[in-house]
Amino acid sequence: MSLGLTTDKDSGVAVVTLDRPERHNAIDLATRDELVAAWRELRFDDTVRAVVLTGAGERAFCTGLDREAVVPQPNSPYMTDDLLLRVGPKSNDLWKPVVAAVRGMACGGAFYLLGEADFVVADPTATFFDPHTTYGMVSAYESMLMALRMPHGEAARMALMGSAERMSARRAYEVGLVSELTEPGRALASAVDCAGVIAGYPAEGVQGTVRALWAAREAALDRAFAQAPHLIALGNLPSERQTELFRARRRDHRLR
Repeated sequence: MSLGLTTDKDSGVAVVTLDRPERHNAIDLATRDELVAAWRELRFDDTVRAVVLTGAGERAFCTGLDREAVVPQPNSPYMTDDLLLRVGPKSNDLWKPVVAAVRGMACGGAFYLLGEADFVVADPTATFFDPHTTYGMVSAYESMLMALRMPHGEAARMALMGSAERMSARRAYEVGLVSELTEPGRALASAVDCAGVIAGYPAEGVQGTVRALWAAREAALDRAFAQAPHLIALGNLPSERQTELFRARRRDHRLR
């Protein structure tokens, strides 16, 4: 198992934990399937009224798609599969509030998850960055989600600077990506506390509010997401060239 799911029947809070610390909690096919199953399970568990999403270990919340994951693709440009497009709670029709607790790196495909969390609590060690452009890839879905969570200029800087720059937890808090910056080691506990407060309110009103807030963003996302596959198909380098750039950057890091 690469995902943990614990529930506290007394508080009404569930904690979903990406549990691949040796891979910086990157998502492979098995993890994707477990996330989808977890969100769908939580839809039917009336004892759970709020959810916390976090990553195991100290180094990373999530670093997106595992580069070693093999994603089978249909032999057609009209049916390209995006492994991460359905990993988030909203994409699985879960309208219970989800609070993300971030420690360490959150980058690239992690934004599919953060973009569908209702708010983000972060440890001072948290850093946010988007490496797509560095490796000849279009940041489409990730940038679209982040553009609705922070000022345009900040989302653009993150997307365009690639791996050359990381947004600190402090800066993420200043621009609104993060709603609370905790003391060291307190992000998960604080997120659980917030979730506990929310879980104590009548569930129907809370879930209706989650749905209403998402509806305010949904129309913009639907129109933007419709463009994403074409932008990715036009702008991405061939996968073998992306791999060359990735390996070259790793060699450069080892030499420093």
